[in-house]
Amino acid sequence: MRIEEIRQRARVVGVAASGKMRKAELIRAVQAREGNQACFATDRRVDCDQVGCCWRADCRPAGKEAAATAHRPMP
Repeated sequence: MRIEEIRQRARVVGVAASGKMRKAELIRAVQAREGNQACFATDRRVDCDQVGCCWRADCRPAGKEAAATAHRPMP
């Protein structure tokens, strides 16, 4: 989701000062305001089971890479 779309959604749910937040902070604020866990781009993404989350596509790719590299042996 593009940042302007995220800002629009933030305004709709009543997140204040959304123009000054970074993308991850803004998404977590929206998650919290909607009554969900504010877990976007945190360590929770590695074991995330929230398949219906609208932020999953933006959040999970980094989590998969982090999980894959965390278990690789050092050369």
